[in-house]
Amino acid sequence: MAGENAPEQPGSATAVSERPAESALTGWVTIVWDDPVNLMSYVTHVFSAYFGYPEEKATDLMLQVHNSGKAVVSFGSHEQMETDVDAMHGYGLWATLERG
Repeated sequence: MAGENAPEQPGSATAVSERPAESALTGWVTIVWDDPVNLMSYVTHVFSAYFGYPEEKATDLMLQVHNSGKAVVSFGSHEQMETDVDAMHGYGLWATLERG
C-alpha cells in the first residue's frame, strides 16, 4: 500500500476465521490483495466501514495485506463472498474469492 510505513510483522499469517466450524460449512472466503495505490489508513477504514470490524481488527487485517500481500477478510456462502468482492472492488481494492 502506498504512502505509509508500517512496522514489519515477521511471520504474520493470512487472517483466519474466528469461527472455523462455520467456515468449513460455507466454504468460500474473500481475499483482499496488496496494491500500490491505496493508503493503509483507507484500507483500514474500508474494513471497518464495510465489514463492521473494530478498529484493531481492521488494522490487523490491513497489516496482513500490507506485510503478507493478502488477507482473508470474510467467509461465507459463494453468493455472500461475491457480494463482498464486488463491494471491495467498489471501494477500489483488489479482491477475489476462493474456496476456503
